[in-house]
Amino acid sequence: MTASPRDAAETGATVTTDVLVVGSGPAGAAAALFLASYGTPTLMVTKYGRLSDTPRAHITNQRTMETLRDVGLEARLMQEATPWEQMGNTTFCTSLAGEELGRIPSWGTDTVRHADYELQSPCTMLDAPQTITEPIMVQAAQERGARVRFDTEYVSHVQDDDGVTTTVRDRLTGAEYAIRSKYLVGADGARSKVAADLDLPFEGPGAVAGALSIVFEADLSRFVAHRPSVLYWMLQPGAEKEGVGLGVLRMIKPWGEWMLMWGYEVAAGPPELTDDVVRELAVKLVGTDDFEMRVKSRSPWTVNHHFATTIARGRVFCAGDAVHRHPPTNGLGSNTSIQDSYNLAWKLAHVVAGTADPSLLDSYDAERAPIARQIVERANQSIADTGRILSALDLEHTEADALERQLALWKSPGPEGEKIRAALREAIAYKAYEFDAHGVEHNQRYASAAVVPDGTPMPEYRRDPELYAQPTTWPGAKLPHTWVTRDGHRVSTLDLVGHGRFSVVTGIGGQAWLDAARSLGEEWGLTITPVSIGPGQEIEDPYGTWAELREIEDGGVLLLRPDVYVAGRHASAPSSPEQAADWLRRALGGVLGRPVG
Repeated sequence: MTASPRDAAETGATVTTDVLVVGSGPAGAAAALFLASYGTPTLMVTKYGRLSDTPRAHITNQRTMETLRDVGLEARLMQEATPWEQMGNTTFCTSLAGEELGRIPSWGTDTVRHADYELQSPCTMLDAPQTITEPIMVQAAQERGARVRFDTEYVSHVQDDDGVTTTVRDRLTGAEYAIRSKYLVGADGARSKVAADLDLPFEGPGAVAGALSIVFEADLSRFVAHRPSVLYWMLQPGAEKEGVGLGVLRMIKPWGEWMLMWGYEVAAGPPELTDDVVRELAVKLVGTDDFEMRVKSRSPWTVNHHFATTIARGRVFCAGDAVHRHPPTNGLGSNTSIQDSYNLAWKLAHVVAGTADPSLLDSYDAERAPIARQIVERANQSIADTGRILSALDLEHTEADALERQLALWKSPGPEGEKIRAALREAIAYKAYEFDAHGVEHNQRYASAAVVPDGTPMPEYRRDPELYAQPTTWPGAKLPHTWVTRDGHRVSTLDLVGHGRFSVVTGIGGQAWLDAARSLGEEWGLTITPVSIGPGQEIEDPYGTWAELREIEDGGVLLLRPDVYVAGRHASAPSSPEQAADWLRRALGGVLGRPVG
């Protein structure tokens, strides 16, 4: 009989589980959620006594919402988060009450970009701080069978051929005990001890800047309600000796809870955050002292440029900030962390269930390590791109009167003023690479043994791949979203697949694929979801948009993984039932690492 974590802490007995997750942040909570949703016995431990008590990560992009929609949590998150329409325009100003320099439409909320976002996904963007997302994910994980243990600190682990033995410490009693699992997921944050114990290789300079975060309550609606946004950037060169002349007020709850962020030189270290210093910073960024505030938290942190080039070894996998550490620009942190776990969880579930060979797990590193590099470099480039705004106003130096002098020129007639105005408009517009980088969020293409190439090259991007999402059914890409109908009711193509299962998607003339999927599923102990789209089929395409997006003939087939990525495709109808059965066996067998004989 297996000891419970409580009994183990008291007696020194060993706890057993299939998957142990270390950490309860976005990556850890998501790993526990997805694994529990797939029926995999999971234990999540965290050294903390509670979930996140600061809002930290907050931008929740469409792809992340799709993963939560897949496990039935989209509606619940939408009830508690700040809705898409209030995420608005990012504003650049000298202070909330001061001079406004310009705005940039953000997160697809403007007329020009909104259609791009709606065409790409059935989900909206949301502003959902970790104080909202973590409890929702962890509670759902527990409801679905995951066990959660707080005040339990990871100490070390040892791998062998059959599993992982992890030593943890009960922080309330000091007692240490062992947890035996088949696999270990290290989601223990930017100072990950699991990643350090694995000796994962990292690249990047590490800490490149410092920042202060101060969460406070104050009614600032009179300054912002007419220009709703998530972020308000303040340019204040010379405003603070310890600072770098840039500050941010981030909306947490409209319009009474805020996070103040102020940069400092990391080599000098953070200033002491006394009540007077905190108040002074808030007054500078708001632009008046005519407001009351209640400080909820204050903390310094570092802006990092650091990513692991290998994110797994043996039976241990790292996810989230443990392997990609970067500034909050682009809002990529928690999104990438949750998507790491979405990629990993279905693979662990199938291996634990015995329906896939352990070699499938190698694809996690192959697919997600390049994403870690990509998003760290993109987020840091967005920090650098902010310098264009300072350059446009000739504010790289920090004399206290420089901003006032340059703003006077900005508003003056003549060639010099016109030059500054044009440069500032261009610099602010360039921040679309931070605030409207739709392609960064959706154009992730996987190359691994869990993807079966069809011999075609990846389609060339027709527009900037960082700014614009480009759907495709090319193997290694996410299934395109469009609206189709079931019994006349509109449904997303993404809702037809996923839910922890493989799927085959075909149309008229593709019955042999569906028959082959049913037979192979019965043989291999898998439930393979059959989908047929076309006139007279269970799913119909009345708008004709699926026919435009599918890149296969009516009788061709797409093999979809549980994470709704295209595992393989056959462009045309099979010549015989035997050909359909042979192709599907080889394609699915290749993904799962199963011999096909």
